[in-house]
Amino acid sequence: MNGEFRVGHGFDTHRFSDDPERPLILGGARFDGVPGLVGHSDGDAVAHAVTDALLSAAGLGDIGVLFPDTDDAWAGADSLQLLADAVSRLATEGWRAVNADCTVVAEAPRIAPRREEMEARLSDVVGAPVTIKGKRAEAMGALGRSEGLACWSVALIGRP
Repeated sequence: MNGEFRVGHGFDTHRFSDDPERPLILGGARFDGVPGLVGHSDGDAVAHAVTDALLSAAGLGDIGVLFPDTDDAWAGADSLQLLADAVSRLATEGWRAVNADCTVVAEAPRIAPRREEMEARLSDVVGAPVTIKGKRAEAMGALGRSEGLACWSVALIGRP
């Protein structure tokens, strides 16, 4: 193989909000009719996990270091913009995303009906293919009780 490649792993979890006005955003897509996620930004756990996977692969910290929830500048932030910032940081260091993959674990909402939209939005920002799959916790633990959701992501980055 020519060039240098690295793999990074990302994880994020958020609990569902009691605020009926809080929208649920996953992978940049808005899901109507289900509670939103508690979070300092828009709470997009999918975008957060992809961001962390990319940053991790490049050794550039993580989303909490770069966009801390103690900084009001990031309150309500669009997580796709945070992801775009991470992609820009990678480029500055000579890295580019090769691909990313995500697994969302939640009883609801169903991911499959919105998968292509989410993949397209994330892939556009990342500049490489991003794939998503949804899984259920089968009524086990907090995720199975629909208290929140979790997302795992892995990313491959490379440079010549």
